[in-house]
Amino acid sequence: MTWLLLVMMVGPGLLFALVSALLATPDETPRWRVAAARLLERLARRLRRQHPYVPDPFAALRVQTRLGAVAHHVLSLEYAPHTFALAERLIASQLAYDQLLAEACALAGVEVLPRAKGDPQERFREEVELASRGWSW
Repeated sequence: MTWLLLVMMVGPGLLFALVSALLATPDETPRWRVAAARLLERLARRLRRQHPYVPDPFAALRVQTRLGAVAHHVLSLEYAPHTFALAERLIASQLAYDQLLAEACALAGVEVLPRAKGDPQERFREEVELASRGWSW
């Protein structure tokens, strides 16, 4: 008889606590949804196949040819001292070269450090990294 009285007193409270735990307030997501989402995400991670990224070889070839052309242009400007507006042309050509180097680094997986535009040390580091990975221009 005491058990029946205890169940009659505690049972509705436990049932109410269980239902209120499953239902969420407007501010939070229900716990069962969070648990189901975690479970499904783990399952999806297992089922997903990781495809290795293979860069387009023609994009790399295009960047290499443009790097060679811009490098040749910079050299021809440096050996032509009587060119009109030589400093501006050199600066613009070197910035274009740096931009192509950054694009080549992205294709080769080389980290580009945030430096000032036209930094010769960063340019040299990127050139050495690209050359060590087999790039030539």
